[in-house]
Amino acid sequence: MLVLDDLTRRFGERAAVDRVSLNIKPGSFVGVIGRSGAGKSTLLRMINRLAEPSGGTIRWNDEDVTALRGRPLREWRARCAMIFQQFNLTGRLDVLTNVLAGRLSRVPAHRSLLKLWSVEERAVALAALERLDIANLAAQRADRLSGGQQQRVAIARALVQEPEIILADEPIASLDPRNTRLVMDALARINVDYGITILCNLHSLDVARHYCHRLVGLAAGRVVFDGRPEMLDEAAVRALYGLEAEAPAVPPEAMDAARNASMRTAAFQY
Repeated sequence: MLVLDDLTRRFGERAAVDRVSLNIKPGSFVGVIGRSGAGKSTLLRMINRLAEPSGGTIRWNDEDVTALRGRPLREWRARCAMIFQQFNLTGRLDVLTNVLAGRLSRVPAHRSLLKLWSVEERAVALAALERLDIANLAAQRADRLSGGQQQRVAIARALVQEPEIILADEPIASLDPRNTRLVMDALARINVDYGITILCNLHSLDVARHYCHRLVGLAAGRVVFDGRPEMLDEAAVRALYGLEAEAPAVPPEAMDAARNASMRTAAFQY
């Protein structure tokens, strides 16, 4: 279980994340929602330790993540994979090499620098690409792919890390509706098939309601909503977004099809 206890991140006098306490059960798919600047990205970056907490603790099962340093911290970042809004691929390299970067924590530095990947490692990377229906792109340069294809490459890279948690920071923010569906479908399948815990920052309430088992809403760095998607009523939305309204980012019928195939068929208790 992932346990956040009074997790805080301050920038000067301002608290970007303010005493957040959450228990996230293994295998859950949690959507983190809220306005821009609510603290969503900072929260995920602290869990991965890309941002240092100003206070509070992060625990994964019996491990104190906030106390990790050196190699144990690098190992945690491999087990807690990040997917970013801007993909973070190396554009001049081919897709397969970008995916193999997810194995860096598992191989000696000289092998990775010289690209001396084993047959087994290449097979793992190709299997991840096949899983995401983009194995045919393995030899292409990453910068020649569409945004949706690049994000699926980034997901494949995270998958070959063999993570226990995937943190997806606005993974569909720059994508069109079709690629939004493809990327969210991919995350939903990974969650179901591998039992990997997923925390996903999302702007679109429509997407969040259809894919996530649980929603955590942040406003000014604090948790103001925590519950199942069907519990997010108009009053809760106002607390999160004020008077802002949102149009669906993806056609409802497409979302319904994805939802029926996702883990929402299983009961979720939080």
